[in-house]
Amino acid sequence: MASRLNPYLSFDGDARAALEHYKEVFGGTLTLNTYGDFGQADSPMADRIMHGMLETPSGFTLMGADSPPGTEVGPDRGFSVSLSGDDDAELRGYWEKLSAGGSVSVPLDKQMWGDVFGMCTDRFGIPWMVNIAQPRD
Repeated sequence: MASRLNPYLSFDGDARAALEHYKEVFGGTLTLNTYGDFGQADSPMADRIMHGMLETPSGFTLMGADSPPGTEVGPDRGFSVSLSGDDDAELRGYWEKLSAGGSVSVPLDKQMWGDVFGMCTDRFGIPWMVNIAQPRD
């Protein structure tokens, strides 16, 4: 297997809902493993996600999990997940689904560098940036 770099997102109990939502947004194959699947069937964490992975038809990979007790998941995560490309319809579709129920800090619109760009935080607290490259003359 070749090396790859992909986001690994941490959640506070809503990893299943978030990863299922991202599957609706991007399509693909979602694999979810709970803490109960790995020997913690009698713990309060049994139904929470220990590891989840979404592999999409576009070649994206998102991973995530519910943080174990005692691990803080805060709003200041220090990152954004960035989507970029030149397929206007595809990227606008992602934007609509990701921003629905969340908050938009930069509306998806033409920017000074010529591309269409927007920033939002989805309903699970994950920050996203979408950049739609425009044809250059």
